[in-house]
Amino acid sequence: MTNYEIMFIVNPNLEEESIKSIVEGLKNVLTSNKAEIKEVKEWGRRELAYEIKKFKAGYYFIFYVEASTPAINEFDHSASMNEDVIRHLIINLDKE
Repeated sequence: MTNYEIMFIVNPNLEEESIKSIVEGLKNVLTSNKAEIKEVKEWGRRELAYEIKKFKAGYYFIFYVEASTPAINEFDHSASMNEDVIRHLIINLDKE
């Protein structure tokens, strides 16, 4: 198991319930693949440094997880396929 930091930005035009649903869905992708979520940080709505998919703002979330490669690959696929996740980044914290 490897430690990862996962940051993703959600469409700012969604209702609060929709945003919570997206976050829970992404958590479930990880936990169903035996990943352990160590910490979740919600940064809230922030302005983007540059426009992404015609959005000038987004809701930021960070997950700190301990996961296997298949779990991370599944998360990457799910985040890529979700139209309401406008950007995501996965960082391996164990590689230095």
